[in-house]
Order: sequence, then structure tokens, then C-alpha cells
Amino acid sequence: MNSNNYEGNMNIDDEFLYPKEILEKLKPKNSHVHFDPPISIANPGENLILRPLSINDYHKGYLNLLAQLTRVGDVSEEKFRETFNEMKSQKDRYFVTVLEDIHTNKVIGTATLAIEKKFIHSAGLRGRLEDVVVSNDYRGRQLGKLVVITIRLLAEHIGCYKITLDCKDKMLKFYKQFGFVCETGNNTMTIRFKE
Repeated sequence: MNSNNYEGNMNIDDEFLYPKEILEKLKPKNSHVHFDPPISIANPGENLILRPLSINDYHKGYLNLLAQLTRVGDVSEEKFRETFNEMKSQKDRYFVTVLEDIHTNKVIGTATLAIEKKFIHSAGLRGRLEDVVVSNDYRGRQLGKLVVITIRLLAEHIGCYKITLDCKDKMLKFYKQFGFVCETGNNTMTIRFKE
């Protein structure tokens, strides 16, 4: 089932973080990763849809999915909705994108594009790829590649002058296939205030 069939399955109360029509405008270029068997933004696989985060995804396991990546902590439904609304109010700054299995009504994959407005590069936009994860039960189906390509295309579509990410050494090869490179002389340094 492709995303065009999602309209019939959409909850009347669905509210998206960003307009879902943006995803329909994204067209991969020839230089992007090849999918075998073929999948795409419009057709990510049987019973799957790719869409913006919904305010209703709290009940679809979004936080449980993030817990497969990192520590989430205690986030109540009220806190989830408050954070969602705050992110949504900052127009064109947060593009949390999810994969949903519409058969199980569960969010099974996600990635975030966070946009930072800069004075440099003619008051340009810098993108950050964050929180990439696919449920353990759905790995091996190229879905991680699909969400990363989607975020890369979103960053290009929005007009970012660059997109960056932080990743573990074991993930370098994965991200290099999308054109990410470790730039000589540029290092990411971190101070963690909480784990």
C-alpha cells in the first residue's frame, strides 16, 4: 500500500508537524542510493507510509521507537503534545518524518531534520540530521536508507547550504553512501549535561 492510500486510513484528528505535501515534491536524483527491491517516498513498502510526525503518534509507539536509539526518559502525553506544538509553532524548523505500518498502527521508523537559521552563507540555513532509527522488527528492508534519503532531499528542497550529523564510528560507512563525508579539520566536540 502506498502513501496515496493513506488518506482513507488517516484519523480525522491527525495533525502533522509540517505539511505532508512537502514530501510529495521530493524527487530523488540519479546520484542517490539505489533501492533493490525498489521502494520510494511514495511507496515505502507494503502497508507502510512515510509522513510527517503526527500529534497522535504518542499512541503509535513513537517514543518506544526512539528508545531503541537512545534514552528517552519520562515523557507524558501532555509533555509530548506540548513539545509537538512548540516545534510546530517554529515554522520550517523541525521536520520529524516517520514511517508507519498502517496494518499495526505503529511508528516503525523515523528521522529528524532540524533547521538552524544562520547569518553566514547569506543568512542561510544549516540542516542537522538527527534521531535516525528503524524498529528492530523492520530492519533489513532498506527503510533506514529511505528515511535518510528523505531527510537529505528535504534539506535540499528547503535550501540548506549544508546538512550535518553526528554518528558512531560503526555508522560511518552507512552515511557515506548518501554523500556525507568527514571533513578534514572539522571535529564534533560535545559536553553532555545529562545522559
